[in-house]
Amino acid sequence: MEKVMSSALKDAIARRIGAISDGDGFFPSGIEGVTLTRSRTDTIPHHVLYKPALCVVAQGAKQVMLGDKTLHYGEMQSLVVNVEMPLVGNVTRATDKVPFLGIIIEFDTRLMHDVLDQLDNPPKPNANHGPAVFIQDMRGPLADSVLRLINLDTPQAIAVLAPSVLREIYFWLLTGPNSSEICKHSVTDSHTERLTRAIHLLRDLSRPARSEQLAAAAQMSPSSFHQHFKALTSMTPLQYQKQLRLLEARRLMLTSAITATTAAYQVGYESASQFSREYARMFGAPPRRDVKELRGLPLSA
Repeated sequence: MEKVMSSALKDAIARRIGAISDGDGFFPSGIEGVTLTRSRTDTIPHHVLYKPALCVVAQGAKQVMLGDKTLHYGEMQSLVVNVEMPLVGNVTRATDKVPFLGIIIEFDTRLMHDVLDQLDNPPKPNANHGPAVFIQDMRGPLADSVLRLINLDTPQAIAVLAPSVLREIYFWLLTGPNSSEICKHSVTDSHTERLTRAIHLLRDLSRPARSEQLAAAAQMSPSSFHQHFKALTSMTPLQYQKQLRLLEARRLMLTSAITATTAAYQVGYESASQFSREYARMFGAPPRRDVKELRGLPLSA
């Protein structure tokens, strides 16, 4: 049965992407927050800002690096991301004949919270204060619901059926083996939800991260906040905001054709030379050269 489901997921993703493009990259599904992806080659590790999501692999394999930890996931597995996280990831198994195929389903907090409220015995966040990223197997009704979501391929079907299929996906996640981890995304005033409030403050790139303000948002003492923030993200708040700034600057240079200096000031740097040094340290090349090379490449999955 699992082999049948695996084959059906591969075929559905390949069919949907094939109707859009012959290339590799990320492709809209027509459903808000749901993206299809394909790569015919292994890719080099690259920095990406992951939103809270279920990232399913139907074929091939990927890895993500979080601090000094590397998570590997392959066919019929998924990466679950509970908070917005800058991660380093890459495709590790893909060929022209057997490409990497996947689907990314960003979590709708409102809808997930609604499903949680309707459960007779809702899960409670566990006491584990570790990283907000983990691997989960895809099987049974959860995999079946994901397949039915992919097969919604007309605007009318999407408008009428997508919300109910997404509710099914959240139901199986919130009643499955990792429910006590996944519910942390939606339970009001949970440890993770409070830390997420601080993360929202860090997304204001124009202002420096102030420990007291961040700790107050998370309703923790400064020392406790720093300890728990690093356990959740494998980095300090300052490192987290720096990565957000550099990723946003890279995006701006790629999409708006602005200079490195302009991008640096727009994301909160006061020194263009410091920006260039930190950019090269993170991405492996100075801003101008890195962006030039990226423009010559297709989007990689």
